[in-house]
Amino acid sequence: MLGLQQYIGFFITLGIAAAIGLYASRFVKTSADFSIGGGKLSSWLVTGYLVGAFIGGTSTVGTAQVAYRFGISGLWFTLGAGLGCLFMAFFLVKPMRQARVTTIPQFLGSHYGAEAPTWSVLYTTLGMFIQIIAQVLAAIPLMMSLLPVGAVEAALVTVLLIIGYIFFGGIWGSSLVGIFKTFLIYLSIGVAGIYCLKLVGGLSGLQEGLPVFPWFSLFPTGVSKELAACFSVVVGFISTQTYMQAVFAGKDSGAARKGILLSAVLIPLVGVLCVAIGMYMRLAYPDINPAQALPLFAVLHLQPVFAGVLLATLLISLITVGSSLTLGVCTMLSQDIYKKIRPKVTDKELLMVARFLVLLVITGALVVVLYNKNSLVLQWAFLSMALRGVTVFLPLLAAVFWPGRFSPAVGATAIAVAPGLAVIWPWLGLAPVEPLYLGLGFSLFIFLGGLLLGNGKNIHKVKGRSN
Repeated sequence: MLGLQQYIGFFITLGIAAAIGLYASRFVKTSADFSIGGGKLSSWLVTGYLVGAFIGGTSTVGTAQVAYRFGISGLWFTLGAGLGCLFMAFFLVKPMRQARVTTIPQFLGSHYGAEAPTWSVLYTTLGMFIQIIAQVLAAIPLMMSLLPVGAVEAALVTVLLIIGYIFFGGIWGSSLVGIFKTFLIYLSIGVAGIYCLKLVGGLSGLQEGLPVFPWFSLFPTGVSKELAACFSVVVGFISTQTYMQAVFAGKDSGAARKGILLSAVLIPLVGVLCVAIGMYMRLAYPDINPAQALPLFAVLHLQPVFAGVLLATLLISLITVGSSLTLGVCTMLSQDIYKKIRPKVTDKELLMVARFLVLLVITGALVVVLYNKNSLVLQWAFLSMALRGVTVFLPLLAAVFWPGRFSPAVGATAIAVAPGLAVIWPWLGLAPVEPLYLGLGFSLFIFLGGLLLGNGKNIHKVKGRSN
């Protein structure tokens, strides 16, 4: 149980974040404001949104946990996201903005026909929904260590906080809270990381206390496996509507690109700091639960009020990632499904539908979590990554770099079939191949087959795109 001073820092920090989210509601007057900020976000707000959307429990608590067990290889997750930011900034900002769309499925539909968005929305929203479940599951043990609540109450409080951060503010709330969270992350994690290095005597102290292998190896479980893990993050990052929304939300291409490039630096930096804390805790407390490495460091070594601030920051990180994923799901469902059902829908109705979908998605996630409270977070996260990456990655690259080279039938087939194969493969009991790579391989096979058959069509002029 936390002390009074720790609770003071904890609740003050949460209160400020909630106030910022409510303040953001004044900017929301249309559905575009809710989903992409009306395309008015500055580079700083783009960074705030993107960092806020990505830095969650896996990037902080999870990274420290991996560092506690294996050392510096804990960097791969945030490093993969940084590489994904670089690819997005240099190769995807211009074509995605020129397409004048608000979602990835809309972009794919402009190249592969009317069927592509439907299948893309189906798989990617399912993948992102699964990741929302993973975030709520990850928040439960943290919430239970902070408050005198059980698992059910912890899950309920978590989803209520997610709703509070985005229901009124949409992406403006995620962006403004993201900036606040970014400040807190680099203040609290930065101070904690520097202090832990001081306690242990710097990098040399860690080197003296821990064996070279595995703690100072980037490949403790093998080169291929560690590089594959990094590649999985890159693929998933590029393929996720939540992160791609930063491209659409910038007030212009320059603002979007600068914001994403700054995120490419800031996101891996969090990983470095959390790795240092995880390794210190391994050296100083070798018998604790690895998942508690970062929270316990705050409780045991930081000034009480500041420790409360850090713990609140970790919770905000989980909440903002969950809210950003929810926003991405609701944007695709309202823009790509509801507008197709009701093509003459008014903007006011679309905004109302988007907000209703927030409640529906979060309620659905809560129900699933309550029936799977003891399941492993990583199992859900990997399934989410497979669905998003297999569905979007190769069709998106083909549309960006070789527009008009592949027929709509080829792209739509890859989007519709490859993810389904990745989902059912583990249940078939056949060769133990990772679903992500099986699905990507099958998607590549479809595109190569289309290329060899020469059934590509010249479709340079796609709907809504300026060339």
